[in-house]
Amino acid sequence: MSGDPNLQVSGMERDWPEGRGIFHNQEKTFLVWVNEEDQFRIISMQKGGDVKGVFTRLVDGINAVAKSVKEESGKDFMLDEKYGYVHSCPTNLGTGMRASVHIDLPGYAKEGIDKLKARCEELSLQPRGTRGESGGMTGCRFDISNKHRLGYSEIQLVQTMIDGVNKLYEEDLELQKKHGI
Repeated sequence: MSGDPNLQVSGMERDWPEGRGIFHNQEKTFLVWVNEEDQFRIISMQKGGDVKGVFTRLVDGINAVAKSVKEESGKDFMLDEKYGYVHSCPTNLGTGMRASVHIDLPGYAKEGIDKLKARCEELSLQPRGTRGESGGMTGCRFDISNKHRLGYSEIQLVQTMIDGVNKLYEEDLELQKKHGI
């Protein structure tokens, strides 16, 4: 059990741990997490800066999972024309896509977390600790992702994340000089 009262009250944890699991490829760069916070959490990840490769793998993987589900059950993922994909977690309404990178920002860490949060807000980004949304932020490594899910395409969200992270990196180099890091 997660200990999250919102998940408990909604009944989303009623089958844990028996009714869930993670399935992944050998390289652990593509994962399908079943019955965690959403019915499916489909993840594509890898070290390095090849965002296009990660995104391409994600699209190919989603298409393969959707095809398999359709062949097995005759059903498609639930998609609303206006609101996007239907999720059990309302914060993921829309594309449900969270594109993120882990990046060291020692200049912003020195400036303070509030400065980073404010700047991310201006860039339509969301900073987190590298242990997830409830893991807290410690040190200088942050998980930076697109803030929005609803009203934007997946490509727009990935581009927002790329542009914003590049800007944060440039600004962080200046902050490092300022603080003698």
